Amino acid sequence: MISLRYMVLPHGAGLPAPSYRSAHAAGLDLPAALPVGELLALPPSARALIPTGLSLELPAGFEGQIRPRSGLALRHGVTVLNAPGTIDADFRGEVQVLLINLGNEPFTIARGDRIAQLVISPITMVNLELAISIAATGRGEGGFGSTGVS
Repeated sequence: MISLRYMVLPHGAGLPAPSYRSAHAAGLDLPAALPVGELLALPPSARALIPTGLSLELPAGFEGQIRPRSGLALRHGVTVLNAPGTIDADFRGEVQVLLINLGNEPFTIARGDRIAQLVISPITMVNLELAISIAATGRGEGGFGSTGVS
């Protein structure tokens, strides 16, 4: 287990800390840090950048991935537009979540609502080597759908 330092920004004061909601959860739930008493109505097909009131100090060699919450996607069609959103280890700004409503009804977000998950993941850096050709495989250049459905 690694330690993750975080800071609560003034508009995030009083919100629950990000937390794992079960013993084997992969993601920490992130809250919406909207102003007290203010609701945000997200119409169908609309998107909004939602503040969390948090800044992170990710260790070198790790990234934060902002992922959708499955219940919001299933019940309301609300998801993270750039899923997974990436937080680089050297970013120190506020974590914000880009939500989109793909459902048919407006979706209302209130302060403290759990809007996304944060998964901390190791990254691998590579050295790029320019090549004139690359090794052939059985799949070759087959792209989208080339391996079938069943």
